[in-house]
Amino acid sequence: MPQGIVSSEVNGRQEEARRRRVAVVGAGLVGSLAALNFARMGHQVDLFEYREDIRQAQVVQGRSINLALSQRGRKALAAVGLEQKVLATAIPMRGRMLHDTRGRTRVVLYDPCTKQCLYSVGRRKLNEVLLDACDELPNIQCHFNHKLSNANLKEGTMQFSRRLAGEENVSASADLIVGCDGAFSSVRQQLVRLPGFNYSQVYIETGYLELCIPAKEGDFQMPPNYLHIWPRDSFMMIALPNQDKSFTVTLSMPFEVFSKIKDRSQLLDFFADNFADALPLIGEEQLVKDFFKTRPQHLVSIKCRPYHFEDKALILGDAAHAMVPYYGQGMNAGMEDVTLLTEILERQLPLDEALAKFTESRWQDAFAICDLAMYNYVEVANSIITVTFQ
Repeated sequence: MPQGIVSSEVNGRQEEARRRRVAVVGAGLVGSLAALNFARMGHQVDLFEYREDIRQAQVVQGRSINLALSQRGRKALAAVGLEQKVLATAIPMRGRMLHDTRGRTRVVLYDPCTKQCLYSVGRRKLNEVLLDACDELPNIQCHFNHKLSNANLKEGTMQFSRRLAGEENVSASADLIVGCDGAFSSVRQQLVRLPGFNYSQVYIETGYLELCIPAKEGDFQMPPNYLHIWPRDSFMMIALPNQDKSFTVTLSMPFEVFSKIKDRSQLLDFFADNFADALPLIGEEQLVKDFFKTRPQHLVSIKCRPYHFEDKALILGDAAHAMVPYYGQGMNAGMEDVTLLTEILERQLPLDEALAKFTESRWQDAFAICDLAMYNYVEVANSIITVTFQ
């Protein structure tokens, strides 16, 4: 049997599956998970990441918003044997705890019947677990500080710029290029140039800032097993619990509201009026420091299709369907991409048919999740006065 061919029995007949060289661009949550799945199927995987190895980084660049792990993500992690390892350091959130302007709280359980819940997980910790698993497989090679600068999808060739001073650019090739490189995907930029590729993006008028409620005397300052929400009509604040007993807080508001807060006095007055119970938990000095140290970040929703090009290229996760974070399903949807793709590839179809099947099976659900995420911001922000929210 020629080298690079794996023989397997499917439905009682002998099938031949080619071992491919797969390049996964982006070593975040979806990229590292995709690399694991391709490697477990016997392929040789090169995993490229433009940042340094986060396991060695003192400060991780990019969004650090905590993540809510749902059953979709758990299923994907279980398939590669990592679910229990991740849940061991995750914090269950059994429902929403809503805070009104007077500091009163109300609990809305996610699943009062079967007690299912979401889990608060740290983005960095989860990424580290996935990368550690990649290191354990000999057919995965990780390449950090490699930024994709150009690609020829038809030829399967790529050029990467090295981010370290004095290092030359490098070229690479693969049978299949998989873009898991986020909302501003360089791989998707190559797909956009091809006939028949549809793409749209929408920036919303709402931005976000990350704040923190620290631990006090070694313990949480609020009940930890809830997603805390301060809904305020056109804006809101949410908080997710961390293992160190702190809460990661995300303040989401229209940019015009952010722009009206220009100094310490205006900020403290704004919080006293809208988030009075949270102000002493965050602390005035820490609030002022965190609020003014950076500008509010933009949020974008992206839809596109098809997700593949022949048997040469594919995009997954935010590269295929970036969504605003108010439905809590961005990471979970990306991981579900990998689950669905793996299930299709295991059918041993010709690769171009398998990738086309993935696009056809996925795009409508992905579009729907993007729309739900947009709608859910309005729903959650108004939840304090909306009966249907319960």
